[in-house]
Amino acid sequence: MAKLTAEQIIAALKEMSVLELNDLVKAIEEEFGVTAAVAVAAGPAEEEETSKKGPSEVTLMLTEIGQTKVPVIKAVQAITGLGLMDAKKLVDSAPVAIKENISPVEAEEHKKAIEAAGATVEIK
Repeated sequence: MAKLTAEQIIAALKEMSVLELNDLVKAIEEEFGVTAAVAVAAGPAEEEETSKKGPSEVTLMLTEIGQTKVPVIKAVQAITGLGLMDAKKLVDSAPVAIKENISPVEAEEHKKAIEAAGATVEIK
């Protein structure tokens, strides 16, 4: 097994959830017979930091179609994976949720694509 650097370990820890970190602390305590009171105290601080970052899941809402409907339908079709007729029905029923429970980064990417097609989109 290759030896991990401190930076690699820290990077891996940053990607873990609070629950995963808690399980890791328990495993280390059992393996080495030590207690990690300091590491347990750091848990709530990370939880607060996560809540300050904003929501982890958002909804992408199509609010207005704009002047050209066809490019908007094609963009919605590409994003949702729906057939052409289903995408058209979805666009025609605006304002409507296009995708729900997606990451904010994914929502921003989809928002740019739909706005480039001429529609107005909102992230909630």
